[in-house]
Amino acid sequence: MIACISLGADGQVGESWGRAHRVAVARVEDGEVLDWQEHEVGWDALHDAGTPGAHHARIARFLREHGVDVVLVGHMGDGMVRMLGKLQIRTVLGTPGDARAAAVAAERLPV
Repeated sequence: MIACISLGADGQVGESWGRAHRVAVARVEDGEVLDWQEHEVGWDALHDAGTPGAHHARIARFLREHGVDVVLVGHMGDGMVRMLGKLQIRTVLGTPGDARAAAVAAERLPV
């Protein structure tokens, strides 16, 4: 499973998705994080840049390029939830705590 996690301070799950500054892409198998890559995406600065829909397209492109199956974050707007649903990417909202632990826990969630 490939998870993308919004990163906040000190390795915690970030509160915001569409305005995230950094995210991690984690490959999790059998309860272990096998790969962890952090990306400075700058979605906070890019949120209102470009034409309508450009921001969602930017995020969709990133998620597809990284083969993401699930997104973990504190909060996400309804439009983004719908867009990820169309891409068949699961969203887990209200995710608290340590980002690595959240990625491992997401593997156990029902599909």
